[in-house]
Amino acid sequence: MHKLVQNSKRDGDEMKRKKIWIYVVVLFLIVASLPLHTHATNNVSARSAILIEQESGRILFEKDAHTKRRIASITKIMTAILAVESGKLDETVKVSNRAIKTEGSSIYLQPNEKIKLEDLVYGLMLRSGNDAAVAIAEHVGGSLDGFVFLMNQKAAEIGMLNTEFANPHGLDDHENHYSTAYDMALLTKYAMQNEEFKQIFGTKVHRAPNPNEKWDRVWKNKNRLLGLYSYCTGGKTGYTKRAKRTLVTTASKDGLDLIAVTINASDDWNDHMNMFNFGFDHFETVKIVNEGTIKNIENELYKKNLFIKRDFLYPLASNEKDKVRIKLSLVEPSEQGWREKEDVPNIVGEMAIILKDEVIAKLPVYYDNGNVERPNRSIWDLFKSLFLISLGVKDHG
Repeated sequence: MHKLVQNSKRDGDEMKRKKIWIYVVVLFLIVASLPLHTHATNNVSARSAILIEQESGRILFEKDAHTKRRIASITKIMTAILAVESGKLDETVKVSNRAIKTEGSSIYLQPNEKIKLEDLVYGLMLRSGNDAAVAIAEHVGGSLDGFVFLMNQKAAEIGMLNTEFANPHGLDDHENHYSTAYDMALLTKYAMQNEEFKQIFGTKVHRAPNPNEKWDRVWKNKNRLLGLYSYCTGGKTGYTKRAKRTLVTTASKDGLDLIAVTINASDDWNDHMNMFNFGFDHFETVKIVNEGTIKNIENELYKKNLFIKRDFLYPLASNEKDKVRIKLSLVEPSEQGWREKEDVPNIVGEMAIILKDEVIAKLPVYYDNGNVERPNRSIWDLFKSLFLISLGVKDHG
């Protein structure tokens, strides 16, 4: 009898251990099945946040990224890119009384001071000068209202659907001045395509002439991540009492370029480092398609004559690489009555790149009819082209 009790107890303990093990396995499977970005959520203090890959714009992590919020001085990213694109960086700006009386952070411009627009943009971005913002707006836009019009025009062009600008600096002096984390990421993605903006965005220290002293003004970037985080390549800080802390930064590692945005964050420096580390740990840039000839085409007119003009790269998690597929859609030559090369148009179809069930890109498929420049041309083709050009003859004779 005693032995039966012992065996029964042992069997009961074994059942408990099995149940616990089953619970552990089920919990592991549930956690493993959750989207990657849920693991990053606990490490972000911001009310709104987003992390995107710069080239593709793919969202790698988001938290309430489409809610309209006050944005403070990250507004100045728009002010800066408009100044850069104006083509007036070498022009001299006469500083108005309105500019020097602007409240908040300042680069301490002097009344009627004459200063290069380029230096104003550095003062705007590194030291967040509100006086610089107004001086830039008046010079580039003709007036504050004129510049605000340009800001909203550019926002619409970029696709910032939940944004309205009312000033060039981000102060809380208008109710209709707001954006979202997603829209600000779109703006930064757009701005980072401009090399002059990119240089200013990542500058740690800038010197500018001082009108009243023998020594230069020296402006150090307020973006602490440029010193704290080795992969950081640029950024813009912001703060007002109503907006709280806002921050936009960029970072690059192993060919992966990321943009992070936080709005109303109590711990933004760590928010950005945590998001960047999450991105770098879980994603890598993968070349899905190579530029050049499309192989394995059976149609005789198309064979060896179809190509795409650029590589396609995309950020993928390790468990996504086998979920990418390519769908080729081509016009049927016989249905169009095409028999000779010269009959075929430049574009004859498209290549759709699909991740899981989502089309992430569509690339035009070109036909080598002699009218479209083909990538990876041979040395002989290049020599022949240059020779014909030197004779004043076009490629097609």
